[in-house]
This record gives sequence, structure tokens and C-alpha cells, in this order.
Amino acid sequence: MHLRRLVRGRIDWPELETVVRTIAERYDRPTVHVRFLEADNWLSTPMVVDDDLFVKVISKQNTIVHALFTTGRNIGAFSSGTEGFFESFQTPYEMARHELEATKQMRQLGVNAPEPIEAFEVGDYGIVVLEYLSDFRSLDGLTAAETDLAGELFGSLRTLHDAGLAHGDLRAENVLILDDELYFIDATNIRTEGQQSIQSYDLACGLAALEPLIGARPAVQAALADYSIAELLDALNFLSFVRIRPDHEFDSASLTSEIEKRASDSQRT
Repeated sequence: MHLRRLVRGRIDWPELETVVRTIAERYDRPTVHVRFLEADNWLSTPMVVDDDLFVKVISKQNTIVHALFTTGRNIGAFSSGTEGFFESFQTPYEMARHELEATKQMRQLGVNAPEPIEAFEVGDYGIVVLEYLSDFRSLDGLTAAETDLAGELFGSLRTLHDAGLAHGDLRAENVLILDDELYFIDATNIRTEGQQSIQSYDLACGLAALEPLIGARPAVQAALADYSIAELLDALNFLSFVRIRPDHEFDSASLTSEIEKRASDSQRT
């Protein structure tokens, strides 16, 4: 956590106060209550305003860190035998605007996501404002008895992929459970421009997120409801890349074995 704070950087209170005052003025609120979140987030300073607005404050340092992450991820994509497909942003506002647009497009497709409200600038900071989802739990809390939600995850991914879109940063922390439904947050890619690779990467990330929670066999079974065995075999190319990321811990051997077994079974039938 200390490393994360160091890398994310610290925004001094006078600057955060300016952001909060700007929000109060924009939403015509004489007073606001602000709660800062110790979120697992390298790329912004997140806070909740009045328990209904989720606000991310994005600094120049956040854009630099994002660019470094993007370079590392693209190198990982190259190591998987494909072109890099992650894009970086030049300014904090560009990052904020991108997340707002990604959230809008997910909702337009019927994928659950927080309501996007606006993105704007305060000084050198990019600000994105979304609906705050209260009383949620992350996908980390999924139990073996909730395999229907595993199917919903792949169903939502299929909806994005069929529209030529991708999430790009699918992990347990970026999938919320609220009222027995899944919500996607923190999408990093809007349009894939025909790149099949990022869709395979999304699928690999979904399998990697679910395997520790419900096991390899149920995870693969859930994926097969929306994806072909050929698409799962394509996703295998990215499992080694996903495994080296610090935010994914899963048994890639079990997933590989299960997918290859399903492929072998399908060839015999």
C-alpha cells in the first residue's frame, strides 16, 4: 500500500479542496461531505461526495504512471505474439474523458455500469464524475454457489465484443456485485478497431479472475455459454501474460488443462 501511494502520488489538500469546492459549485450544493477511498488504484485519487457521486481526481503523475503501465502491458502483448493494443493518454483530462466515454458506451449496450455524469478539468487535474454504487462487493466475494454470475460476466463481455468494444482491464476489482447483478467499472479500451487479440485478452482475464473463486471447470463452463472452444483456445495465448500481472493470481495450468480437455472432447463429437 505504501508503494501504491508513492507511485500514485499525493495531491496536497489545498488542491483537493479546490476540486471539492468546484464540485459543490457545479452541483449547486452549499455544503458537501467528502470521503476518500483507500482503493486499489494506481491511477487516480478516488473519493465519494455526499454518498451519491464517485469522483476520480487524475494528476499528471497518474498519466505518467499510466503510460509506464501501458508500455509494460504492450511489451507483454508482444511476448504473446501479437501487436500491443493498450493506448496511453497525454493529459489527465484525456484520461478522465476516456473513462466517461467508455462507461457511456457500455451502458448504451445494456452492460451494467455506473451512470456516467461528466468529465472536466480543474487546473492541471482531470476529473471524472460517476454515480456512486453503494453497498456493493467486488467479484472477489463471489462464491461457488453464484456460478450464474460467472455466466453474466462472460455474457457482458460477449456484448462488448460483439459491438467491437473491449474492457481492457478486466479483473476482480473492476467487477462489482450489487443486488445480485454485475457492474463493470474502469474500462480502459473503447473500440478495438478489429483487433481480435484484445478480445482474447479480455477473455483470458475473465477466466483468470474467476478460477480462484469457483475453480477452472466451472469458469470454463461459464465461458462456453457465450464463447466457442476456438475462442477459448485463442485466449490461452494470453494466460501467461495475464499471470505475470500483480493483480491476477490463478492456476493457469488448471485452466489450460480444462480448455484443452474441452477442445479434445469437441473434436471427438
